[in-house]
Order: sequence, then C-alpha cells, then structure tokens
Amino acid sequence: MSEGANREVHPVVFVLDKRGHPLDPCHPARARRLLAAGRAVVVRHTPFVIRLKDRDVATSTVEGVQVGIDPGSRHTGLAVFTEHNEGRAGRYAIQLDHRGTLIRDRLASRAAYRRGRRSRNLRYRSRRFFNRTKPKGWLAPSLRHRVDTTVSWAARLTRWAPVAAVHVEKVSFDTHALSAGKPLEGMEYQQGTLAGYEVREYLLAKWGQTCAYCGKQNVPLNIDHIHPRSRGGSDRISNLALACIGCNQAKNATPIEEFLNDRPTLLARILQQAKAPLRDAAAVNATRWALWRALEATGLPVHTASGGRTKWNRSRTGAAKSHTLDALHVGELESVTAWPPMLLVVAATGRGSYARTVPDRYGFPRLVRPRTKLHHGFQTGDLVRANVPAGKKAGVHLGRVLVRSSGSFDITTRHGRIIGINHRHVRHLQRADGYGYTTRKEADRHD
Repeated sequence: MSEGANREVHPVVFVLDKRGHPLDPCHPARARRLLAAGRAVVVRHTPFVIRLKDRDVATSTVEGVQVGIDPGSRHTGLAVFTEHNEGRAGRYAIQLDHRGTLIRDRLASRAAYRRGRRSRNLRYRSRRFFNRTKPKGWLAPSLRHRVDTTVSWAARLTRWAPVAAVHVEKVSFDTHALSAGKPLEGMEYQQGTLAGYEVREYLLAKWGQTCAYCGKQNVPLNIDHIHPRSRGGSDRISNLALACIGCNQAKNATPIEEFLNDRPTLLARILQQAKAPLRDAAAVNATRWALWRALEATGLPVHTASGGRTKWNRSRTGAAKSHTLDALHVGELESVTAWPPMLLVVAATGRGSYARTVPDRYGFPRLVRPRTKLHHGFQTGDLVRANVPAGKKAGVHLGRVLVRSSGSFDITTRHGRIIGINHRHVRHLQRADGYGYTTRKEADRHD
C-alpha cells in the first residue's frame, strides 16, 4: 500500500471567479472565511459552489484538476482529483445513480397497454408508420439515459472546476464473447484469484468474490464447473462458478444436486444465479463507445484505461471496491495519497411527468394531476430545509420536498420521509434540477 494512502481529506468547495469562470477548488474552512468576510457569495448548495467578488481568472494561478469516470449499469462513479509528483489526491467524489431500470419498466408497461388495446375487440386504427428504421448509433432510451446523465455531470464539473483531462474506464469483459460458449483454454480456469483473465474478472464480479458453496472471502478461488465436464457439462459462462480450494476438491466431479443434497436452498440460489442474464455488463458494453464519443466532443483530452488496470491500482493502494474509488484509480498512476471519507450520492429522479392522469391496472385514468406544479413557492424536487419548532416532527430536516396544494409537504431526507410539514417552516436551498442528493461514507479501506 502506498505511503499515506486514505489520509482523510475534506471534500473541496468549488470556486468561480467574479465572471463565473472556474478556479481551483478550496478547503471548506477557507470558503467559510471568504463568505464571512463578504468576499464570496453562494452560487449553489449541492455540490457547494461559491463565487469570488474580487478575483479574476486572468490574474490567478490555476493548477487545474482531472476527472476520473467509472461507468456502470446502475451507478457511475466520478472523482475529481489532483495529480502531482507525490501522487494522485482525491478531492471530491460523486456516485451517480441511474434510472435506466425505471425507464425500461415504464416502456415495457406502455407497450403492454398498447398491445392490449390492439388485441381487444376495438375499432381498427390503421398503421401510422411503415418500414420504421433506427438511425446509426441509436441506443435504447434506458441506455441513452446512462450516457446523457454521465456526460451531463462531466460537463457540470467542467463549469465548476478547471478540468484539464478526463480518464474513463473501459468495460472489463466482453459479454458477447463470454456468452458464445467459447471453450476455456488449458490453465485458464485453474489459476488462482490473481489471474487476470476476462472470464475470471466476470466471475469475480458475478459471484461477489466469494465461494459459491461456502461463502468464504479473501481466499484463493478457482473456477468450478457447476455441472462437471466429465458428466457432460459445458464451458459456457452459465455453467461456471467460483469455489475455494476446499469446496472445489470436495465437489470434484460430483453432480451439484448430489453435492448440495442436504442444502436445497443453496442449490436453488446457485442454479438461479448461474443463469442470471448478463444484463448489467451488456448495458455497459452497449454504451461505452457512445460515452467515449460524447466525452471526446467536449474538447477535453480523454484517456481510456482497462478495468484490470483499475483493479491493480486499487490493490496497490489498499482501496475498497466502490464506483467512486474505481474512478479515482482509473488510468496510469504511481500512488494515491488521499481521498475524501464522504461522497455525494446523486440519484437521477427526473423532472416529473407529462401525463395528466394516473392509470389503473387496466390502463384507464384513475385520477387527474393538477397542471400547476408550483405551490406556495415550492415545486416537487426542490432541495429544502425545514425547521419545525415543536411537535412530533420538531427539528431540522434537509432533503427533497414533495409539495401539495394544501400546504402540507413531505420531505425525503437521508433517514427517511417526514410527512405533513407545513410550508411555513420550509426554506429553499436549491431549485429542482432532476436529481436527488444525499451523502454517505466512502467504503472502508482494504488492508
């Protein structure tokens, strides 16, 4: 592990000059002194951004920062860091939670409604389109969303900080090749956990780096055939699991049904997990080139690296496995000297719905939504602080607000939802921008 790794550093405050151009981020204590002295004003609450009144970028020394991106299917990690001779130092960490699964489910629901209307005994409606084709580079809405939100937050960081370069991780394995049933070569499934083969990397991610049979972690793991090859089992990825040396030797060529005869629950779980689709990995593979092209279009230098390189970097610094720490360790680096103990979780929530009605299970309108979104000066999704002086809900509550025309609001905080807070106790922090914000601790260090 590198010298001084995981030294605690506070997440920085982003700084703009008097004309709105980004300067180097500063320590929160320095930002408080600037605000108290009247030399700066608050531009944004989350992430916290200030603007200096008496400083211009032309007369300032700007060293710049770099951004690392670890794209994922459900979560994407972004890390803002500086790099000097002593190593790389993390300054700010963001975990971006995508809503691609929700988009996919809603599109499937809409398709089911339309399919039902076409199959019922209703009046005929002629087709609207013939020979519809998709343009080159088309992505499904759930996949396009992942690319757009990641590029959007990369662009936001360039507006708040002087970003000099972007580092993005490529996918670790090719799911098409893994699914094709290509036989494993000789020693490929016999190596220990340090072997860096594509199949092994995928299985380590799929089985959580644990033995499928006993659940042991941090031990050498072998690739095991669930249905033994000597009994007709194939080399397909759906027939492979991870097993510690003891379980691998004990199972040997025994059929899994016989080996786990006294543990039917574990048998059912292993068989189900083995056949789980490669959905998340396939989503990352489908969007990697679109993400790279979109980042290239920003005009910033974009450096790509492999997932194996990121894993090797983390093993040297003792960092835990997380999207934000992976983003910090992307690319070539000598060492990592520090990273923030807290990260900002940004959840894509959307900006509401165009639909004015809510359907029931049959697709018929159940209730009508009001056309006015603004109530008592607030809108659903605004970041607010509620200071309730007395009663069961007394205290200070910080989070996203859900508004009602009656003036009784709900606030979703990091600890849960607070129901029925009067609008007179609520104060604005930040207008709704389609994202929800919470903070949590970074993953613990692996020694």
